[in-house]
Amino acid sequence: MHQGHNWLSAGWLAMGRGLSMFFLGLLAVFLAWFVVIGMSLALLGFGLFLIPGLIAALRWSATAQRRLTGHTGVPVGDPYRPVPRAGGGWKGAWRRCSALLADSATWRDVLWAQCAVTVTGLLALLPFAMLVHGLFGMTLPFIWEPVTGVWDGTWYLFVPVRGQETAWIAGGLGLAEIPVALLIAPYVLRLHARITRSLLAPTAKAEMGLRVAHLARTRTDAVDSSAAEIRRIERDLHDGAQARLLAMGMKLGAAESLLDENPEAVRALLAETRDASLRALEELRDLVRGIHPPVLADRGLVDAVRSLALESRLQVQVTADLLSRPEPAVESAAYFAVCELLTNATKHSGARRVLIDVQYRADVLAVTVTDDGNGGAGLESGSGLPGIQRRLAAFDGTLSISSPAGGPTIVGFRVPCALTVAS
Repeated sequence: MHQGHNWLSAGWLAMGRGLSMFFLGLLAVFLAWFVVIGMSLALLGFGLFLIPGLIAALRWSATAQRRLTGHTGVPVGDPYRPVPRAGGGWKGAWRRCSALLADSATWRDVLWAQCAVTVTGLLALLPFAMLVHGLFGMTLPFIWEPVTGVWDGTWYLFVPVRGQETAWIAGGLGLAEIPVALLIAPYVLRLHARITRSLLAPTAKAEMGLRVAHLARTRTDAVDSSAAEIRRIERDLHDGAQARLLAMGMKLGAAESLLDENPEAVRALLAETRDASLRALEELRDLVRGIHPPVLADRGLVDAVRSLALESRLQVQVTADLLSRPEPAVESAAYFAVCELLTNATKHSGARRVLIDVQYRADVLAVTVTDDGNGGAGLESGSGLPGIQRRLAAFDGTLSISSPAGGPTIVGFRVPCALTVAS
């Protein structure tokens, strides 16, 4: 019974997605025509201001199609080059249009739009058409007389409907056609998805260009992040340990000058100096922990995360399936990402419980941090998530966020890596 329910639900779901893809393709056809019209109006000048918006609308429909295709198990990557900032006026409009029209992905979108209601569109519509045809066949035993009267006889599949008996045969065939439509719908949709991927996926040349752009961007982010980290360390040393060490030197100098005249004052100065040395030592330890925690270097990512859980004010549960250690740089990035997420949960979410899950599957380190707080977290919320995203992007890592209003907040990140150091 359970398998039958899954089969039916998969069929209905695939049929619904096929309909969505068909109507999305129908919209894309009109958008592609508008793009072509805008290109012809560019000769008159004002078309330059229309083309970027029209191409953006076409790209939106193509991106939605990629998303729907990905839900069928056939992922399609984003092929677009970044659009440069071109400024305003005629010159800026010309530069934007030139960049958009020089991108091969724009023309592939136009090609996809022309196929979206022909080859691929009819393929996506086929299961739903079979469903409608089956329902029509089931009604023929009751409406065959007016139908054959209007059409001067009719056929249902291979059956000529001439009377009540043949109408019942048509009804039986219609009843059988409906489960067949539901059965083939997922397979037809998968075939549609493969054809769509051949049209909308980035080419090998485009993937290489996007890869180069990604590496250049992440390299810049990594350099900026390293520079900011160095400035933070310099500031902490200058305002913290360095200032305390300077004060200790001054107190020791005062103690030296008072040694013969006022031993009691010297004793008080030495006590203050000892306290200052302890505080300076603690600040240095905190600074070292912020650069690379000793527990991370000695015990690895899982134990370092468990140490964070023990120090947290929240109820933190850690689950892990990590048999050995990732590369040191990846391990450090993952640790500080978890540290930032746990800090966010403590300061901003109003959560009481946090679950941290660390897994390693198929050469990918996957970490998920879930809290039962108020939700509403996002890249634009000022919670440090963009910094985590930039840190992970240097290792081709990805960040995902699910934080509806009222919670829970689920933040996960995945980093491709190899396990190199045995624990």
